[in-house]
Amino acid sequence: MQVMNIRRRDYGGWPNSYYLDNGAIELVVTGDVGPRVISCGFPGGQNLFYNAAEALGRSGESQWENRGGHRLWVAPEDRGTTLALDNGPVGVVVTEEGVVATQPVEPETRLQKQIEIRLAPGAAGATLIHRVKNLNPWAVRFAPWALSVMAPGGVALAVLPPRCRHEERLLPTGSLAIWGYTDLSDARWRFLPRFLMLRQDASATTPQKLGLFNSPTRAGYERGGELFWKWTETDAGQTYPDFGCSLEMFTNADILEVETLGPLASIEPGGEAVHVEHWSLHRTGPLGGMDDAKLGELVESLPGPARRA
Repeated sequence: MQVMNIRRRDYGGWPNSYYLDNGAIELVVTGDVGPRVISCGFPGGQNLFYNAAEALGRSGESQWENRGGHRLWVAPEDRGTTLALDNGPVGVVVTEEGVVATQPVEPETRLQKQIEIRLAPGAAGATLIHRVKNLNPWAVRFAPWALSVMAPGGVALAVLPPRCRHEERLLPTGSLAIWGYTDLSDARWRFLPRFLMLRQDASATTPQKLGLFNSPTRAGYERGGELFWKWTETDAGQTYPDFGCSLEMFTNADILEVETLGPLASIEPGGEAVHVEHWSLHRTGPLGGMDDAKLGELVESLPGPARRA
């Protein structure tokens, strides 16, 4: 079994960046800004995450910067709280399984965000534990929101809620949330019986976004024949943001985001919300031309929750 290696060295002008490598997957966590995972890929391969070249190596800006990578927000989206600054140093603690990156308390919100990364032993996978702690003297209602900002030129894949025949179930199994700019006729969308796909297009002139709920929530992004896959457990008995979304996908001319959300909850002073994602990497070849049956075979072969009876 490959021994995990953790090194602190420069990434894009940030000298305090932590490279996590177990021989099958490599992640880079920034220590000079964040908390943020700025790179994800096979060792020596492409970075499947988007990096904003103009924002690399910088810090201390007076406004929030979309640097790319994987970040932690809170939902519902609000300019005053969601865009709280993450432009300064974070505390990074090295563990036996990876690292824990903890942001100082946000002065705008009195929330404290933390991402713990645990690499899978010898496998191209990781578990990310997102924590948002409330340090206000009053309860605050929010949901943790984990956003993976993917490099351009790929296609996202989301698993739709359970499919069945009309006579098998009269009630709906899920819903789609749309935004004011969502255009279901846009050629970047592809609707299949069991899957929803969204293609990133550098020539696009408008953004697109959709959300849905599924239990569990499973989605990914393929670029250059390599698939970034993630999943999270959900609870249909709880309330989720944005008309009940546990998954949202957003794209514009620069990026595509694969986002998972936890349930909304009133977090008491000193309490925290926790949201867990599981990641894995796979060499699948291009997904864009696969039909529903082929995609179904692929998804069933990917890591995910234990099969339910």
